[in-house]
Amino acid sequence: MKILSITAGAANMYCGSCLRDNALAAELLRRGHDVTLMPVYTPTVTDEANVSSGNPVLFGGISVYLEQYVPVFRHTPRLLDRLWDAAPVIKAFAGRSMKTDPRMLGEMTVSMLKGEHGHQKKEFDKLVEWLKNGPPPDVVNIPNSLLIAMAGPIRRTLGRPVVVTMQGEDLFLDGLLEPYRTQSLDLIRRQTADVDLFIAVSEFYVERMHQFLGIPLDKIAVVQLGINTDGFEGPRPENHGIFRVGYFARIAPEKGLQELAEAYRVLRQEKGLATSRLEAAGYLGDEHKSYLAGIERRMREWGLGDEFRYHGAVDRTQKIDFLRSLDVLSVPGPYPDPKGTYLIEAMAAGTPVVQPRRGAYVEIIEGTGGGLLVEPTTDGLAEGLLTLARQPELARTLGRRGAEGVAAHYSVAREADRVLEVFEEVLTSC
Repeated sequence: MKILSITAGAANMYCGSCLRDNALAAELLRRGHDVTLMPVYTPTVTDEANVSSGNPVLFGGISVYLEQYVPVFRHTPRLLDRLWDAAPVIKAFAGRSMKTDPRMLGEMTVSMLKGEHGHQKKEFDKLVEWLKNGPPPDVVNIPNSLLIAMAGPIRRTLGRPVVVTMQGEDLFLDGLLEPYRTQSLDLIRRQTADVDLFIAVSEFYVERMHQFLGIPLDKIAVVQLGINTDGFEGPRPENHGIFRVGYFARIAPEKGLQELAEAYRVLRQEKGLATSRLEAAGYLGDEHKSYLAGIERRMREWGLGDEFRYHGAVDRTQKIDFLRSLDVLSVPGPYPDPKGTYLIEAMAAGTPVVQPRRGAYVEIIEGTGGGLLVEPTTDGLAEGLLTLARQPELARTLGRRGAEGVAAHYSVAREADRVLEVFEEVLTSC
């Protein structure tokens, strides 16, 4: 099968959606399918061999920004655009720290969703020209509904089915200021007819996006997340009696490190847990450095500062070593996360997880048997962690079940099987 898969770069950040898109494309290529993984906005950053490396960046982030706010750039010649559409130039600018005005974010989102009628019309024209220059794929996959304005031009140009994968964009849309949130939702809803099928990355996300975007249930298929488990197997290090609670995700309020720190304080100061450690790793953007500093300050105020360590952003080898070093992982985000890749990775490494009962956490943990679901409160989280601290045999059993469950249900091979089924169904029905 010939597949065009678009993936949205996230500057210099390890992005869960980018990692998912890249791993799936790599597995499909390994099976002999003809897959083109095309980045938009910026080159992608992955912790495995990057399948999109060497491909041009569509909708280069610099061009999109300039066309939004400097009208003359909406009409500059293509030859000039190539200067700032080059991947090295985009990467250089993406590495600079810039605070994003929420109003600017909303304006640009609305403009992109207007597609050929927005300020980035020239980028949509470039997309159509690029599509015409090669043999058409059998199916095109767009990585999220924020890019749904691509669907119409792609279908008209290629006459091929278009699929949109939904993988967490509701959090972004809900965070937009008004009137941009309402305008964005309205623009997406108007364009769902241009899409042949939507893919949700969890069972939970089907109902969520049905309600949120008004997509008919019979137009949504589920392709659960999968990871490449190579390298996750192996012996776990001895922690010498020190219980290690871990967090592995982006350092941001919506991921719940503050909530985990508060539960850790309860464990140590109210529930009698012996000296332990709270270990965290993951990408930290400049806009969230004060958030991390606040957590570090509170840990010191509680007399627990020496028990907390932030390991920074980690590559694949460091990630696996970090996850193996933990006795339990928890990322208690206060919103209903539709993905939870960090849970799958932790369980693949044999580490049990403790999560609030919300979002996709429920189906992942119940489907693998690799952890505990608790009430979404500080005390509920602390009790779940304490259970594993005081019952090491249970923790080992959950860790073993989790690794087996990931291999059975959440491998990239299983994800590829399912996505090929979905693509075949779309091709048959169109």
